[in-house]
Amino acid sequence: MTLPACQEGREDQLLALDNQICFLLYSCSRSMTSLYRPLLNELGLTYPQYLAMLVLWEGGKSGEALTIKHICERLLLDTGTVTPLLKRLQQQGLITRQRSAEDERSVLLGLTEAGRELKAQAAKVPMQLLCKADVAIEELERLKGDLRGFLDRIQQLS
Repeated sequence: MTLPACQEGREDQLLALDNQICFLLYSCSRSMTSLYRPLLNELGLTYPQYLAMLVLWEGGKSGEALTIKHICERLLLDTGTVTPLLKRLQQQGLITRQRSAEDERSVLLGLTEAGRELKAQAAKVPMQLLCKADVAIEELERLKGDLRGFLDRIQQLS
């Protein structure tokens, strides 16, 4: 890869850890997960389990079952990552998993009564996190928009 003429002679700067957007995003992600951990411990969930439950709460509003494929698409994860965490959620009594009658290859997921009840407790988590982080909602909305745009652009590259 050749650098654009405007970047020649700056190779060392480009390789500095503090100049890597990937490192900044990675560090932010780890820090956010650390902030969530004590809040999610009270719910008995790990961060990835919480994300899966968010998708189930969001998608199962009408009581309809969702597929593992849908969870994978929403979380941008593969089935090898999602399936074990869904099995743990089932063991915890929060979700049901069953094969689709129409397509044996498809597994349908639903919320149990305990899974639906957990949503009320989880509803407090975002506000607790906002208060803990001491950040304005407007700032987060702006950041979220910027990150969504960046994610959309880099997803087009792969």
